[in-house]
Amino acid sequence: MFGLFLGVVILILSIIYLSGRYNEAYWNRRKVKFYPRNKFAGIFWDFLTKDKAVFENIYEIYKEHRKEPAIGLGGLMTPTLYVMDPTNIQHVLATDFNSFNHRGITINDGDLLADNLLLMNGNRWKLMRQNMTPLFTATKLKSMYYIIDKSASDFIDLLNNKPELLKGNVFHTLSSFCSAAVGAAVFGVGTKSIFDSPFLAMAQDSLAPSTINNIKFSIANTSTVLFKLLNIKIFTRHEKFFIGAIKQIIQERKRENVKKHDFADICVTLQKSGKLVDKETGLELEPTDELLAAQAFFFFIAGVEPTATAIFATLVELGRNPVHLEELHKEVDDAFNKNDNTITYDVVCNMTYLDMAFNEAMRMHPPIGFLTRECVKETVLPVGNIKVDKGTRIFTPVFEIHHDERYFEDPEVYKPERFSPENKHKIADITFMPFGKGNRICVGMRYATLQAKAGLMYLLRNFTVKTIIKEGGMRYSKQQVQVRLDNVDLKLVARNY
Repeated sequence: MFGLFLGVVILILSIIYLSGRYNEAYWNRRKVKFYPRNKFAGIFWDFLTKDKAVFENIYEIYKEHRKEPAIGLGGLMTPTLYVMDPTNIQHVLATDFNSFNHRGITINDGDLLADNLLLMNGNRWKLMRQNMTPLFTATKLKSMYYIIDKSASDFIDLLNNKPELLKGNVFHTLSSFCSAAVGAAVFGVGTKSIFDSPFLAMAQDSLAPSTINNIKFSIANTSTVLFKLLNIKIFTRHEKFFIGAIKQIIQERKRENVKKHDFADICVTLQKSGKLVDKETGLELEPTDELLAAQAFFFFIAGVEPTATAIFATLVELGRNPVHLEELHKEVDDAFNKNDNTITYDVVCNMTYLDMAFNEAMRMHPPIGFLTRECVKETVLPVGNIKVDKGTRIFTPVFEIHHDERYFEDPEVYKPERFSPENKHKIADITFMPFGKGNRICVGMRYATLQAKAGLMYLLRNFTVKTIIKEGGMRYSKQQVQVRLDNVDLKLVARNY
């Protein structure tokens, strides 16, 4: 028995060693510098063994090698390239989109909720996005704004009635608001209390960085072969609850036969129209309850914690910078006073200083730390003349670019004026991408921004904010793709206006 165990250990170690040597030789042949640490599993070994988010491990590579156009990384039977030069990043995310239109993860059959816009690929992704995009047009957002506004107003009433919520764990409180807002505006779902919503618990659990989730995520990002071989599924534990809920919503909307300008309306319309058809390729998709529930699942989890992260980051930086906080208080008060305490879609969209403060917080603490793609056909990156084979996994920076002094002077300093009308044109498009970039930019970007700004307006009209940095200093928690502030909290203090 011991001999068998020893043989297995030797075999595993040999595979690790030989794979590492292969990865290094692979990129050396292409004259690409190879990152020597963890030649076998790359950045994800550090993620699994250290108390750091994935983006923080990538950032260490960026700081050391940022003058390189790209760096080869370790990967399990999958060539992996970290692209750092802005021209190459633009090439991957936008210019040569046809070669890099794959998100980087290929889901397994039967993972029903993972079959969504975030993880779909190829023509299926294209067809589904075409049919989901109308939900987030300016016209549609304007028509549903009254629901977002009511959620924000109800949120203030709740805080006033429960003062204990003002004194800590504010991120959870903000997540509750986002859960209520996205649930009402996108799905037409309402609950008696936004703090006992099963949808919120589901959204939080689906993104929780548990050991099992981290291992699944690491395998998904290092080896498509192993991910398929192990038949790993990502969101199956939420299928019964969420698919059941969406089925019920669609059925109720069909019976009501009313228009609410939300996701349920689109579901009813698509199902009445029959199969979704791509005229160019002839691809057909049946808009089943399960497929539509997968899209709803993505919209929901993307609209809750990432949006709460953006609001929280903005409030943290404002609490640390009283001059900017006072300036925004003034703009918010003027907006409420000039409009008889009635905030509309147009009012939110015309808040100049709010836009500046929000964007600068998103620069410093973007909701996601990096982007991934997979090469679907052989191509060449322009800077460095780097040949990229089909199947190569690509990582591109977000947090790192946002914190590079070559693109943002004093990057660790909160300066909303960077995004003033007279200055924001100086920011290169590829150096600011909190929602991603290119054709696969977040489809709900405008909705998330509107929801966050409406929440901030109502909060800052009624409360001022104090940032509480705990012993040990502000840092980030261990997350897969998110950039989540940790060891910091907020205190909301009622205002007299």
